[in-house]
Amino acid sequence: MEQFAVLQLSGCAGCEVSLLNAEAWLDRYRLVYMPLVISAYDVPEVDVLLVSGGVRTDEDLYNLRRAIRHARQVVAVGTCAISGGVANLGDRDEVRELFHTQAEHRHVPRLLPRCRPIDAIVEVDRYLPGCPPTPELFMAVLFNPPDFETSKLVCQECGRKKLKDMRPTHLLGFQQGQVLPDICLINQGYLCIGSSTRGGCRAPCTRAGHPCVGCRGPSDILIEQESDAWFASIQRVFAAMTDIPPQEIDAALRSPQLALFLFQFADYAGLGRPPRPKEKVL
Repeated sequence: MEQFAVLQLSGCAGCEVSLLNAEAWLDRYRLVYMPLVISAYDVPEVDVLLVSGGVRTDEDLYNLRRAIRHARQVVAVGTCAISGGVANLGDRDEVRELFHTQAEHRHVPRLLPRCRPIDAIVEVDRYLPGCPPTPELFMAVLFNPPDFETSKLVCQECGRKKLKDMRPTHLLGFQQGQVLPDICLINQGYLCIGSSTRGGCRAPCTRAGHPCVGCRGPSDILIEQESDAWFASIQRVFAAMTDIPPQEIDAALRSPQLALFLFQFADYAGLGRPPRPKEKVL
């Protein structure tokens, strides 16, 4: 039986919960390290090391470098490990100032200048994006079944119908209006970016009536391009399906409600380093 470990860096543990919601790995893999559920001091020798969370503290940096020595394969799991995620909010100057003004913060790891993805520190064999990845995707990265395929886009998995004669003139907020069943959310005036987001999640959000916010990252077509290409691709979709002014779309895309995921799309392009190979991204 193969062994795997889960190294938790700075994150929310949502990826770990998603993994625990799956059961197929129980017969083939033995989980030997995962601080959320297993008490162990160090990562033993393992076939697969799943790493969640971003490198936010010197303790994260130390634990990551120590753990990869014992792993045959390293997998970056989730938005935080791949591009910083929610933990990247700690890069805000006012947050750092507030922390450092506290008179007593004993036994708290020192914050690094910024939260970094793990491939800025170590070499990664595979990437499993999502916030969190679904249990099915966890099983795919562990078992690597030869017949497993994911859709290229969330739109292909959504199943909602696109209508030519339903063209909204303005965007609706995420919590406004009554969502019609079976009709594309863009046709209804919602800012859904499933047309640029990689598939594989089975579109649980859009099926339930919530616009896709891109937690699976860019599709293979956009993964090696700069963020401007992603913005342009979204604009083309909305121009074809709606009469919403381009400046309204652009303002919404750059608004705080999508801020956590916008930088993720841009980060795939490398920001000064080679792009992440799409062949490594599940």
